[in-house]
Amino acid sequence: MPSPATRERQTTCILEMMERLGIEPGGGAVPRLGLSYTTAFHRCEACASKPACRDWIDTGPASAMVAPRFCPNADIFFELQVASPGRHLAWSGHA
Repeated sequence: MPSPATRERQTTCILEMMERLGIEPGGGAVPRLGLSYTTAFHRCEACASKPACRDWIDTGPASAMVAPRFCPNADIFFELQVASPGRHLAWSGHA
């Protein structure tokens, strides 16, 4: 079982990743998004790519449109980016 310090560091990683992707961590309060946030947190806890994640957070871009390929939450983060309340996407679909 991870120590409280280890668990907090893992939580910090997911929150930092979400921040980089423009996802509001409090969005889990929206009932339809709550399961996605919970699933993402549990995937982060079990992730084998923690060193790559920490490196991406420490040295990567200040903001990003998509999660890095190694992230097991990339699909959930994309869903949260699109479904988050108040999120405005720059792409309009017009040529």
